[in-house]
Amino acid sequence: MTIEDDIAFFERVPTLNMLGRAALRILAIGAESRYVHSGEVLFSAGEAADSAFIVQEGTFTLTVGQGEGGASVVVGRGTLLGELALLTETVRPVTATAKEPSTVLRIPRTLFLKMLEGYPDAARKLRDVIASRADQSTREIYGVRNTLDGRRY
Repeated sequence: MTIEDDIAFFERVPTLNMLGRAALRILAIGAESRYVHSGEVLFSAGEAADSAFIVQEGTFTLTVGQGEGGASVVVGRGTLLGELALLTETVRPVTATAKEPSTVLRIPRTLFLKMLEGYPDAARKLRDVIASRADQSTREIYGVRNTLDGRRY
C-alpha cells in the first residue's frame, strides 16, 4: 500500500478521521505494518502498552480474563486496538489473538504525541472527543448507580 492508501484507510477509523489529512500523513509515514499469523497473539492482557494497532486485514478475538471462561469479542478491519496507549502509559486490558492471517498497522505513542505537538488543531479535536466520551461514560455510570440504588434487596 502507498502512503496515500494508508491515509485514506486512517480516514475511515473513527478516532483518527477527525485529525485531518496532514496529521494522518505523519502517522501513515511512521506507522509500522505487521503481519500476524492465524492463532498468533498480538498482545496479552497485563502487558505494558506503548502503541495502538489498527486492523488493516483479518480479524482478532479480544479476550478478557484467562482461559475459556473469559469474555471475548471479535473485531475486524478498521478497528483501533489500544487507543488509550496513544496518549498515556497503560497496560493492555485484553488479549488480542488473530483468528486468521491478519495485518495491522502499529502506531507508537511517541509518534502520535509528536504528531499532536505539530498539529494543535488535531490535538484540540481529539481532546474534545475524549472529553465528550468521558462525559457520556459518567452519565452512564450515574444511570446504572441510580438504577441500582432504586432496587430493594
